[in-house]
Amino acid sequence: MKVRRIVANIETPNAAAANRFYHGVLGLDILMDQGWIVTYGSGETMQVQVSFMAQGGSGTPVPDLSIEVDDVDATLEAMKAAGFAIEYGPADEPWGVRRFYVRDPFGRLVNILTHR
Repeated sequence: MKVRRIVANIETPNAAAANRFYHGVLGLDILMDQGWIVTYGSGETMQVQVSFMAQGGSGTPVPDLSIEVDDVDATLEAMKAAGFAIEYGPADEPWGVRRFYVRDPFGRLVNILTHR
C-alpha cells in the first residue's frame, strides 16, 4: 500500500472565501469547484507530510497548515498588501526555516515558510 495524496479539508459555509488567500495571494490553481467544495492545488510535485506537534516552535501555537513557498518575503508582502494580518514573524528559526504566521479567511493559523 502507498499513500498517494493527503488533502486538508477546512469546513466553511462559504468555500468561495478561500479564493483571495489561496489563489490570489498564494497562486494555487482551482482544481475543482462544485460550489460546496473548492479544491486548490498545484501541478508541482510536492512531498507528502503530516506533522503532529505539541507546540509550533519558538513558543508559538501549533498552526493548522504549513505552506512552503519559494520566496517567503515576497509572500509576506503580498499577504500584507491583501490585508491579511501577520500574527508572528517574519522569523529566521534555529531549525533552518524563515517563516511567518497569518490567519486565512476562516481563522485558520497558517505557517508560511521557506527553508534557508
